[in-house]
Amino acid sequence: MSIVEVRGLVKRYPSFELKNVSFGADAGRITGFIGRNGAGKTTTIKSMFNLVHPDGGGIDYFGMPLIGNEQAVKQRIGYSAGTIGWFPAKKIRDIAATVRRFYDTWDDDAYRKYLAMFELDEGKTPKQLSDGMKVKFNLLLALSHRAEVLILDEPTSGLDPFSRSELLDVFTALKREGAAVFFSTHVISDIEKCADDIVYISRGEIVDACPKTEFLEKHARPGETLEDVMLRMERGLPDA
Repeated sequence: MSIVEVRGLVKRYPSFELKNVSFGADAGRITGFIGRNGAGKTTTIKSMFNLVHPDGGGIDYFGMPLIGNEQAVKQRIGYSAGTIGWFPAKKIRDIAATVRRFYDTWDDDAYRKYLAMFELDEGKTPKQLSDGMKVKFNLLLALSHRAEVLILDEPTSGLDPFSRSELLDVFTALKREGAAVFFSTHVISDIEKCADDIVYISRGEIVDACPKTEFLEKHARPGETLEDVMLRMERGLPDA
């Protein structure tokens, strides 16, 4: 059984619908969530945290449903979404001191480790950070309570190539420790570099969800990169 199971997820809006979205994420593996803008990635991820309330389907973590076990589940998972600003005028050290109270598993050694790795100044406030540094700050908080599942919406957004590479190395280290890492991105080279599995969504529906090697075997033409495959599939052209 996958450590995360999304089962038949449905969410209806006036101009968009998630349609029977199903996939899993496994411990010790990195899953890349790909699709163009408006495909349903963020709606799916927010549903996985009950930040958006689905109209159908369910989400299980560690073999138990999120609904009815939300507090226990959220102790064991980490979430980061883009450049969310937290309290823009509060210092990083004060925000961290508040967040740590919510997690029994908060690890000060991990906090210090990633604070140094991401070169964050505890004396600064979120409004003083660049967009890239805000992403790093969100990840710092997500990584500091030893999350068994890390779910990230566009975590490399705004990062320079060196910082992106550094972050992908962090993901690889976390998977070696047995964590499940699930992240969405438009930077397909990031998926090519580190992902074990791919979940591809288009127009609110899952096109495929499988290991990366299997995805390429099924969909790639000779010489195509993963980005080539995605662009061709979005244009509605057939596989090889």
